[in-house]
Amino acid sequence: MALRALYDVPAPAKLNMFLHVVGRRADGLHLLQSPFVLIDWSDRLHFERRDDGRLARHDLGPALPADDLCLRAARVLQSAAGTSFGVDISVLKNVPSGAGMGGGSSDAASTLLALNRLWQIGWPRSRLAALGLTLGADVPFFVAGDNAFVEGVGERLRPLPWPTSRYAVVKPGVSLGTRTIFESSELVRDTAAVIVAGSFEEAKNISLVHSWVHGFGRNDLQLPAESRCPEVGQAARWLDARFGNSRMTGSGSAVFARVETVESSITFNAPGEAAFTNDPLPSTWIKRICSSLVAHPLAGWAV
Repeated sequence: MALRALYDVPAPAKLNMFLHVVGRRADGLHLLQSPFVLIDWSDRLHFERRDDGRLARHDLGPALPADDLCLRAARVLQSAAGTSFGVDISVLKNVPSGAGMGGGSSDAASTLLALNRLWQIGWPRSRLAALGLTLGADVPFFVAGDNAFVEGVGERLRPLPWPTSRYAVVKPGVSLGTRTIFESSELVRDTAAVIVAGSFEEAKNISLVHSWVHGFGRNDLQLPAESRCPEVGQAARWLDARFGNSRMTGSGSAVFARVETVESSITFNAPGEAAFTNDPLPSTWIKRICSSLVAHPLAGWAV
């Protein structure tokens, strides 16, 4: 019997352990190197198949742009596959926008994976990832299903085995636009590329790879981001003072720190949400303790 609906489909966020801008293509797109790690902070999506070809989105939480990445993903897949089906997409947005955590791209990837099943298209993951690249640089990563060392403009993915780790994430009340950061005159665009021989999966000691990635590099976008948004620097200093490390993720305003042990000063109000005692940060800022994921929850939805 054909599927009519898919409910509670996760769209997890990611953190960039470092992010180096190593060049720029003739078309102006920046070339990157960055380890992407999935975390258990997710949007939730619901899909109900329509037989009239119409595509519609319904917001269950914060309002999304009229033509968001979910609808755009549905539209490009519908056109490319030549299907007559449509869909109602309901989105519960939990991952903050403008945070650099890939929330919109993850929504698009989960939409492609879900509709590939719901519309009985049956495309392989590689074909969905190629279509996803037309929507955004981060979409192929979320389609692929693994933590990965990402290169190029987002199309080159090298699986990166990653043990479960915990991170404290702080998202200031302001958001940053990707274009604004990448157009900054302060942005370093010629960081030396990392040469990786073989695959990370062949490494004899994954914990050493884990330690190297955590301790290496920087986010090249952080300096221009802090110039435009002092709150990013404030969040970074606060995390560094508490956990001994901090780094901005992606091109947004969220900053994270690796958490080796949960301090007594951290109490949990709800799954994943953290309250910090003697917290000087504004109450409007989002603070959360997250765990990394071994793989995307939808890793088995395409081959």
